[in-house]
Amino acid sequence: MALVLGVTGGIATGKSTVLKMLSDLGALTLSADTIAHEVLAKDTPAYRQVFERFGSEVLLPDGEVDRSALAAVIFTDPVAREDLNAITHPHIIRRVREHIDSFRRSPPSPDSVLAIEIPLLMECGLESMVDQVLVVAAEQETQVGRLTSRSGISPQEALRRIQTQMPVSQKAERADIVIWNDGDLD
Repeated sequence: MALVLGVTGGIATGKSTVLKMLSDLGALTLSADTIAHEVLAKDTPAYRQVFERFGSEVLLPDGEVDRSALAAVIFTDPVAREDLNAITHPHIIRRVREHIDSFRRSPPSPDSVLAIEIPLLMECGLESMVDQVLVVAAEQETQVGRLTSRSGISPQEALRRIQTQMPVSQKAERADIVIWNDGDLD
């Protein structure tokens, strides 16, 4: 039977890497982050709402959303984070549901897998949209190291961002499958 697998975990745990590996194994894949980029594309309804709420400080010179500037705001201001989520999540969830519904109606084969990376799957209460939940987990020290090296932020800022999400250990307790990813890619 075709399977919808929700891939989630904390920031910098390796969700995208696991999604790529699942793709290499033949799964169809989708990323809520990719959908979020589409939702915030210039002149979309969500883009206009973000501009109204946050102003031109979160825009690049070409008018596109400056994701780094927006992250700097939402990771230091819980109200701003809630406002952004209220703007973007309905659009993202609707599109994810459309993809899942289409896959369920017409899977490529009876044993097809659709793996969807949804970082806030549990926080948004979306577990019922998927058949199984795979959590990619890593120790906080690993997450901090990855975030500081890939994003150029301080360890304190990395820790602040990690702490805005549900602890990975709680996600792991609720998962069907857990991949602990503290090692290197090999």
